[in-house]
Amino acid sequence: LREEKARRRRARRQAELRALALGQGDFQLLDQAGRRRCKADFRGQWVLLYFGFTHCPDICPEELEKLSRAVALLEQEPGLPPVQPLFITVDPERDDVAAVGRYVRDFHPRLLGLTGSPEEVRAASSAYRVYASAGPKDEDGDYIVDHTVLIYLLGPDGLFLDYYGRSKTDAQIAQSVRRHMETYEPLLD
Repeated sequence: LREEKARRRRARRQAELRALALGQGDFQLLDQAGRRRCKADFRGQWVLLYFGFTHCPDICPEELEKLSRAVALLEQEPGLPPVQPLFITVDPERDDVAAVGRYVRDFHPRLLGLTGSPEEVRAASSAYRVYASAGPKDEDGDYIVDHTVLIYLLGPDGLFLDYYGRSKTDAQIAQSVRRHMETYEPLLD
């Protein structure tokens, strides 16, 4: 009876996640070394994912610093699986492989930066329901990209588990990730 109840609970949760269609899509992007990456490359790993852009004056650096500190806090706890930090640009026009590579060096040493063609980046953003819109260019041709400001947590099966807004601290994110790790049950076979 317990097994049947657990099986039904898993099936219901899987159906809920599929209905949400949040973070369930794949992506085909290039990392800062120019290697092609897809979401399946991260199966079996915990992932904290942030969408932003390298020319962001303050919010993106603050959020990536917070994400990096949360990963560092989790790394201090023996026995916890590693968390892979990921950054996906929402500004592929300016954020080529080299620009993303230079940018991610300022954060966690394992932070992977991903970019691609405008179509590939749009598809990745859409898979996570990320809003992104470039603003008007100034006299220097510079512009700001308005975008969703969230850190996403993906479980080892690649499914979206949680998200963290600007009000969450690094310690709160680490605590939430730890709770998810402790209660994690794979939803995909």
